[in-house]
Amino acid sequence: MKPILKLVAVFFSIFALMVISGSFYTVSETEQVIVTRFGKPVGEPINATPGKFEAGIHFKMPMVDTVNRIEKRVLEWDGPATDMPTRDKLYISVDNFARWRIVDPMAYLVKLRDERSAQSRLDDIIGSETRSIIANHDLIEVVRSDKSRKPVRDEALAAGNSNYGTLPPIQYGRSLLDREILAAAQPRVKPWGIELLDIRFKRINYKSGVIDKIYARMTSEREQIADRFRSEGAGEAAKIMGRKERDLLEIESGAYRKEQETMGTADATATGIYAKAYGSSPLAASFYQFTKTLETYRKTLDRTTTTVFTTDSELFGLMKRMETPSAPVAPLPTVRTPQPAPRPLIVPPAPAPAPVPNAETPTP
Repeated sequence: MKPILKLVAVFFSIFALMVISGSFYTVSETEQVIVTRFGKPVGEPINATPGKFEAGIHFKMPMVDTVNRIEKRVLEWDGPATDMPTRDKLYISVDNFARWRIVDPMAYLVKLRDERSAQSRLDDIIGSETRSIIANHDLIEVVRSDKSRKPVRDEALAAGNSNYGTLPPIQYGRSLLDREILAAAQPRVKPWGIELLDIRFKRINYKSGVIDKIYARMTSEREQIADRFRSEGAGEAAKIMGRKERDLLEIESGAYRKEQETMGTADATATGIYAKAYGSSPLAASFYQFTKTLETYRKTLDRTTTTVFTTDSELFGLMKRMETPSAPVAPLPTVRTPQPAPRPLIVPPAPAPAPVPNAETPTP
């Protein structure tokens, strides 16, 4: 009998230990607890009342009551990226996230049971409200964060009447769209004992088939800006070249004017010297006429020249006096001293040219 009694004692000891251990449970500060008996809630949620500290050890009916633990902290919802159209018929991929918490654990337990069901319901509600709000606004409203935003604009782009670097006007902005989605989704999740705290856009992008076109358009805009800079640079280069040519012409004209002034001064000085030298006496004037006549002969007559002079021609005077070398030389007629050329060339007298056979002048 003793072995049987020992076995029964061990059995009752294990049973008593199981009953005692199943009669107590602990509640953490970060969770809410609802005790259910055969699937039905028993009593009020523990640790769910704000400002009332109920964490610690609690008692329940062993093997009959079930402890359901519900998170009390703020939870995260991160839905998948979804393609949706905007009001201006542009398809974009929107990825947003939300923060939520359980404020009514009893309703949450009855209608959702666990967090996985809550996440699934939030996917449907937040996704549908996001599609509805995005479809009612243009793309620029979704991309721009705030309508009062003032971008930093490059001074080179701001020059002139260029619109590059400016933002088109908007009415709402992405921040207001976040609040619209939150306001639309909050009433729909309230019956489940859930409170939505915040909804934000995490990523907004074009669909994969549109990204290449967007990049091509961005490249085209950058090329337009570059072309405008090149044209402005070419215009500035033309202005610089024009100023250079003008300066060169001014320098050349100033140099030419200075040259002419110098030459005029020199000619006037030379003319004064000639006038003073050849006008000092009749003999000097005759000598001047003689040298100029010889210079004229040198420039106008050569071996192939045929000339016809009258007997009273002044240019024929020297040749006429050369007919009789032994005869006394008559004084040269006094003539008005001609003005010298602008730049006279003084050369020594040359011998008289040989007579031309077919000329009418006599042979000396």
